[in-house]
Amino acid sequence: MFPVRYVDPVYRPPSEAQSLIIPVTDGCSWNRCTFCEMYTAPQKRFRARDEAEVQESIRRCGERFGPEVRRIFLADGDALVLPTRCLLGVLGQIREHLPAAHRVSAYCLPRNLRKKSAAELKALAEAGLKLVYVGAESGDDEVLARVHKGETFESTREALEKLGEAGIGRSVMILNGLGGPALSRQHAENSARLMNATQPEYLSTLVVSFPQGEARFRTDFPAWEPLSQRQLFEEMDIFLGTLELRRTVFRSDHASNWLVLKGTLGTDKARLLAQVRQAIAAPETAPLRPAWARGL
Repeated sequence: MFPVRYVDPVYRPPSEAQSLIIPVTDGCSWNRCTFCEMYTAPQKRFRARDEAEVQESIRRCGERFGPEVRRIFLADGDALVLPTRCLLGVLGQIREHLPAAHRVSAYCLPRNLRKKSAAELKALAEAGLKLVYVGAESGDDEVLARVHKGETFESTREALEKLGEAGIGRSVMILNGLGGPALSRQHAENSARLMNATQPEYLSTLVVSFPQGEARFRTDFPAWEPLSQRQLFEEMDIFLGTLELRRTVFRSDHASNWLVLKGTLGTDKARLLAQVRQAIAAPETAPLRPAWARGL
């Protein structure tokens, strides 16, 4: 048997494809975002994993995989909701049984950092938590309220700054098209303003999509309409044009994106803007992902 008990479906960021996934929670403690389908299945109802089970999984992974494990991702939706004491215990077990792992990462909801002090976050960083993925989704308060994110520009900014000051890397996700046509400009501008204020190490954009249908999303956002391909590019043009980042690795290469963009901001800002503007002016000559390849 595999050393870890998983509850399907299991999600992880694209950059964690080679990581050992160790669940410390099941589901998401918030789970009210109307755009998110990741943890809506009945078997994904939120709960913290038993500490003894997590420790046993880590020990058995150490016996089976040993030095092969270089990266570890703590699942599910928001591992940092756990008490710091518990997280330090997990990180200590990883150091003992999987000492070759040089990076431990996790998803993080900004709300979960409100009760964690700067000293606690510093302790987690020193214990091996190197990177967290923060789904900011938007920096616009109206968009965030419409989708029941439970966060604001300020709450996300505070969380990102706390993480940065503790020495924990931040990978932030923004959802292209989340505000629909009516809120597109303010969504793009305020999301860029949030990034400018916090200067994350990594930034990615995904296109909002609903593989299971839009009914849940439209309950509180009935007037929302998806952006056309051109409108998505125009929103990206505004977003990139407003960004003033010093050294942030930028990726827009998720399967949901029509146009793959990769670079470092600000070094590559002019090139990335040129690629977006080419796609707006002449989509037939742009290197766009075919529609069939965007299946999620």
